[in-house]
Amino acid sequence: MRKIWMVMFVLLLTILTACNNDTENKAGQETEELKMLEVDFEVPEKVGVGETVVLKAIVTYGDEEVKDADEVNFEYWLQGDDDNTTTVESINNEDGTYTAEVSFETDGVYEIYAHTTARELHTMPKKAITVGNGISAKHEDEHEDHHDEEGHEHGHTDGFSMHFVQPVDVKVNQDVELTVHLQMDNEPLEQARVRYEIKKEGSETPDWIDTEESVSGEYTSSYSFDEEGIYHIVIHVQNEEGLHEHTEQQIEVNS
Repeated sequence: MRKIWMVMFVLLLTILTACNNDTENKAGQETEELKMLEVDFEVPEKVGVGETVVLKAIVTYGDEEVKDADEVNFEYWLQGDDDNTTTVESINNEDGTYTAEVSFETDGVYEIYAHTTARELHTMPKKAITVGNGISAKHEDEHEDHHDEEGHEHGHTDGFSMHFVQPVDVKVNQDVELTVHLQMDNEPLEQARVRYEIKKEGSETPDWIDTEESVSGEYTSSYSFDEEGIYHIVIHVQNEEGLHEHTEQQIEVNS
């Protein structure tokens, strides 16, 4: 009888231990799932023309300082002229901070993305900085009118942002990775349907290319252009919450 009770006790202890380990594993997994890639993007609100500005991104994953981000770079442009952007690589200070020095040579309001990729996640917080006297009232009115018109044409959604990574030195019959980053309220927009409508200038028939979400909020597809010339790419974005956005980009393909 004592042996039977001993066997039952050992079995019960084994079951309780397994349940406890399973609970701990689930708790650990839930904790891991709750971690977010966060970027505290620091820029001054106002600087002088030609003054050196330090752009600083503080990158964390949960409570962890991210000292080995895959990529942190800063992209900036004069407000209202986002077809002409400048991108600078950051310096990894190996303490979770990434910095770059820039200067602006003209008055205006500049918008800046801190593109950050780490832990298979991507985020791109945006800040604005006023340089010198900022923009004139006339320029501001024209900019607002332009965005009102653009918002009407494209159904612009508050909080939504889209950044297309412009490929460089594109050649005929060469596979090119087309990438777009999407955010909603400064968080990666996941599980969207993103398609590229690609058409050579002068052509009537476009190619439709589906993308894959390679990391959170980043959608990519590979495409080969079979002729040199100017191509127009319309990026279509939809999701189950009723979002429907599109924007057009242009690529020059050389032989």
